[in-house]
Amino acid sequence: EVQKHSVHTLVFRSLKRTHDMFVADNAKPIPLDEESHKVKMAVKLRTEYGSVLHMPTLKENLREKGGPNTGDPYGHKQYSGNQGQELEYMITGTHPYPPGPGVALTADTKVQRMPSESAAQSLAVALPASQSRMDANRTAAGVGDIYRHAGISERSQPPGMSAAMVEAGGNKNTALMAKKAPTMPKPQWHPPWKLYRVISGHLGWVRCIAVEPGNQWFVTGSADRTIKIWDLASGKLKLSLTGHISTVRGVIVSARSPYLFSCGEDKQVKCWDLEYNKVIRHYHGHLSAVYGLDLHPTIDVLVTCSRDSTARIWDVRTKASVHTLSGHTNAVATVKCQAAEPQIITGSHDTTIRLWDLVAGKTRVTLTNHKKSVRAVVLHPRHYTFASGSPDNIKQWKFPDGNFIQNLSGHNAIINTLAVNSDGVLVSGADNGTMHLWDWRTGYNFQRVHAAVQPGSLDSESGIFACVFDQSESRLLTAEADKTIKVYKEDDTATEETHPVSWKPEIIKRKRF
Repeated sequence: EVQKHSVHTLVFRSLKRTHDMFVADNAKPIPLDEESHKVKMAVKLRTEYGSVLHMPTLKENLREKGGPNTGDPYGHKQYSGNQGQELEYMITGTHPYPPGPGVALTADTKVQRMPSESAAQSLAVALPASQSRMDANRTAAGVGDIYRHAGISERSQPPGMSAAMVEAGGNKNTALMAKKAPTMPKPQWHPPWKLYRVISGHLGWVRCIAVEPGNQWFVTGSADRTIKIWDLASGKLKLSLTGHISTVRGVIVSARSPYLFSCGEDKQVKCWDLEYNKVIRHYHGHLSAVYGLDLHPTIDVLVTCSRDSTARIWDVRTKASVHTLSGHTNAVATVKCQAAEPQIITGSHDTTIRLWDLVAGKTRVTLTNHKKSVRAVVLHPRHYTFASGSPDNIKQWKFPDGNFIQNLSGHNAIINTLAVNSDGVLVSGADNGTMHLWDWRTGYNFQRVHAAVQPGSLDSESGIFACVFDQSESRLLTAEADKTIKVYKEDDTATEETHPVSWKPEIIKRKRF
């Protein structure tokens, strides 16, 4: 009696039989047919390397290698440019055998061999200094290049190799040089920063901080609705200013007049005269909380940014709104001004950064590389560059067009603030109370700080809302969620021997966007 099986079982048995039948030669390559291989290579030569077949090899090189090759294995004719002339040059193709120009095709050289590394690098093509030859050389791969990569379908330079164009006399030589993998340059050594003073006095989160141009005092704004002015040297409270009816989110001191500007979640922008300690001007126009402000360095213009998705430009003296910069689709978290174009830079919760034309009041460039809210932007004091901070990355950019430079990865938190000094120390402060210090040029993170909260505060009240260097750049001040201002300074006792850079020149696999 024949046992009945399901269709499923029968199919799998059939599959197994088929597999067993062919498994013996499963991994064997198909034997090479000489004729078809020659035809294939001849077609490949014409279609893919037609542009470089005219490129000659100098007679001197042929003498070194041996006599001229008498036969072409693929039956190519000489090009008409060489007819009627003394046979000084030989047309060389891209096939891997014979192994070089001028080698006779014997039983031994018929074996398919790739040239050695040194042989490939020594194959250089010297061209007569005619413009047509030079033009052809600019767009075509070198003969050595072709020999090295024979049989590989390619329309561009092979990875890891670069053709170096060397001008000597009237000739151009194309030599193959191995390109090094990109490595991170060695960062500049910076001494570590240490906490040396904690200043308390505010009754709420300290949201903003600014140092006056004379470096005698600094000013802070807080969620307790007050603005306090502190002596920088001693840390003692000099003055408290009241007038805001909600959290103070931004303060800045003018270098051109004895004025202090402040803004807050009460939609108000105020100008304080520090000779009388009174508000002398209000700037009305924002429809929601004002998150930040900055003064133009050379003209009497104030720029503010708000939760109403706009930034506004104000004439300091007349209180007039010169421009309303609209274009962001969510709250504008930060704004910065500079004398050079673009004069205004904004970062927003819509994840974009915009570079603005101050005169026209329009966007010049929109940078969309960030994936999350951009809460902080900082301009380098010496270089024509800036950085932006977001929970996904800190990114560096080049003015004026906002060309991307590099990512500074590793500060995995909500970055509220960035500061940079002339020495190239970039500081990022985050919502979880961590502060990272970076070398600006290389993006190397040379120090991480997480200061303890003020006694009596919860650990969850660890958060940095703002940070700034003083005018001498020897002190770093942070405004924190535990209601304190912390002051850091460089460790004078540290040396490169005691605090070496733990840096390895590893190959960078840097995410570009």
